[in-house]
Amino acid sequence: MVNEGPSQEERDDTPAPESALQADPSVSVHPSVSINPSVSVHPSSSAHPSALAQSSGLAHPSSSGPEDLSVIKVSRRRWAVVLVFSCYSMCNAFQWIQYGSINNIFMHFYGVSAFAIDWLSMCYMLTYIPLLLPVAWLLEKFGLRTIALTGSALNCLGAWVKLGSLKPHLFPVTVVGQVICSVAQVFILGMPSRIASVWFGANEVSTACSVAVFGNQLGIAIGFLVPPVLVPNVEDRDKLAYHISIMFYIIGGVATLLLILVFIVFKEKPKYPPSRAQSLSYALTSPDASYLGSIAQLFKNLNFVLLVITYGLNAGAFYALSTLLNRMVIWHYPGEEVNAGRIGLTIVIAGMLGAVISGIWLDRSKTYNFFMTGYLPLGFEFAVELTYPESEGISSGLLNISAQVFGIIFTISQGQIIDNYGTKPGNIFLCLFLTLGAALTAFIKPDLRRQKANKETPENKLQEEEEESNTSKVPTAVSEDHL
Repeated sequence: MVNEGPSQEERDDTPAPESALQADPSVSVHPSVSINPSVSVHPSSSAHPSALAQSSGLAHPSSSGPEDLSVIKVSRRRWAVVLVFSCYSMCNAFQWIQYGSINNIFMHFYGVSAFAIDWLSMCYMLTYIPLLLPVAWLLEKFGLRTIALTGSALNCLGAWVKLGSLKPHLFPVTVVGQVICSVAQVFILGMPSRIASVWFGANEVSTACSVAVFGNQLGIAIGFLVPPVLVPNVEDRDKLAYHISIMFYIIGGVATLLLILVFIVFKEKPKYPPSRAQSLSYALTSPDASYLGSIAQLFKNLNFVLLVITYGLNAGAFYALSTLLNRMVIWHYPGEEVNAGRIGLTIVIAGMLGAVISGIWLDRSKTYNFFMTGYLPLGFEFAVELTYPESEGISSGLLNISAQVFGIIFTISQGQIIDNYGTKPGNIFLCLFLTLGAALTAFIKPDLRRQKANKETPENKLQEEEEESNTSKVPTAVSEDHL
């Protein structure tokens, strides 16, 4: 919401009753506050935030109803929400890389080719592409709680299905379990920026997004480290089945516990918007918005298009490297699966530190195009800034599609280069595209639209709301009649 000056509510940091507002002659309601039928309530992403509020007649939204858009507060529940999300994202990421980190062992156990095991990782990338739009629609239609429960439930189901694949001839069963987990990933990857925007204040969003992405990276790190320890490279397939079953049972139990936590902790959204930008976003959101129209509008934004390409190049190279790391190490050092996992762990831990540091720094400096090590959370938050007030789910989803497409291309191409020419040409291949991504990043202009929306009027002192006892209650959506 954009006001010309601080209201009584802002001065006191507490909502004023409607009757009090009517009784006080010094407080007036602008007579022209209305919804013009000729004005779209789902504006172009290229419009300036202040213009968006003014053109929609939303400068003074009503304080009536269970969700008061004139009050800016942050919820105490916000950190619990982001931490639970981070944990089940970690569980899903572990399942993505658990086969690739011991590629040669699963090849021996199931009697399949290296390329077949590679597809157990690449199915995550392939599944995401056709399912993005349906899941983005579900996110807008049903909200964060439903999407979180669905993603966590699918992740849990996939983990238990894999326990039915503990015989060498049951490779198709483990494929089915992995595909279910890959569908769960579609309900996970696009959520960090949405959670950060819905639950966190203007000076916390980048840190929150980094914490949300941190879990995914931690899952990959554990996926490099743990499988080589739990599943040693032995010839006896019965012993291999026993060791593999231990890993599958552990991940199934963890996934089940996290599903229960999601059910208990996750709430649709806080009682009050945590920032002015989010308050304005609620007011401008139209339930009839066209997703294809939003996507077309986003691709008219040159800065966002450049970000999509650079994010895809960076993340795609990381996916390829993670999938093929075991093959590259074993090529030179046979039997060193554990050390291959440690190398992968080192790579991911370095990226995690970069992600957290850059997230904290960005909340203070907003220098989005100066960081590369934390590109995963940075890309999500930068996309939201460039495309505000468009849906965070759509912008994040498009970044992830780019990453999956480049990931598939790089994994297949580098795998073929390694098989035919060795590891060094394969690494040079990735380095060339990473250099291209770094060069293109320099051309992205930091058009921080969400920050402009937050700064256009005086900020309230950030408060923490008292939570209601009913954690699953969803506030009523603001309608045109309320406004």
